[in-house]
Amino acid sequence: MTLNAFLTSFFFLQMVTSKEGTTTTTESKSLFDIIMGSSVSGLVVITILFTLSIVAVYIIIERYSTLSRAGQVDQNFMNSIRNSVENGNLQAAKALCQSVDAPMARMVEKGLDRIGKPLDDINKSIENVGNLELLKLEKNLSTLASISGIAPMIGLLGTVIGLIISFQDMANEKGTITAQTLSSGIYHALTATAFGLFVSIIAMAGYNVLVNKLDEVIFKMENTAMQFMDLLQEPSR
Repeated sequence: MTLNAFLTSFFFLQMVTSKEGTTTTTESKSLFDIIMGSSVSGLVVITILFTLSIVAVYIIIERYSTLSRAGQVDQNFMNSIRNSVENGNLQAAKALCQSVDAPMARMVEKGLDRIGKPLDDINKSIENVGNLELLKLEKNLSTLASISGIAPMIGLLGTVIGLIISFQDMANEKGTITAQTLSSGIYHALTATAFGLFVSIIAMAGYNVLVNKLDEVIFKMENTAMQFMDLLQEPSR
């Protein structure tokens, strides 16, 4: 009897497990199916978030490439400028600055154009060029920061709208409301929040990386300006 009971229990568990696995396989849906099964308002929110994600990725790639190029200046750049200035060959120094596509080179070129004027005027000219270059380098960073803050709120708005529609449909439905009906509307609504958080994480991570990259370029710009001003003051020492 004990063996028969054991075998009966074993086969019963196998049948239950098989049924549960079949049910899970049948009811499981991919993320794409969940998104496409959302309401019209949910699809609108998802479309907005998808557009924001594309904009965020574009800004991250474009700004990272720009900042990387801006920071790639040969270490011998200032040595070459120093040699040309000490030899009195300002044209060669300006030609070297024009051949380098970097904020530091444009700052030095502006300083070379002001040689012969008071050092304060030269320093202010270099600072003005540096500020203009900084504005160019910061382009679209505020947009990326805005996306990281707005995306979760848009996703939350989509979830709230989805829940309102879901509960409204259940209120209008006759008969007993099952847990499956309730959960189906909720997980469709929560998809917007999840997508909004995903977009926000990408934008925030990219923003932090770009800010660190920008700080490196600013440090190189300030260091180059100091070296150039020290170069102009050397003859008077």
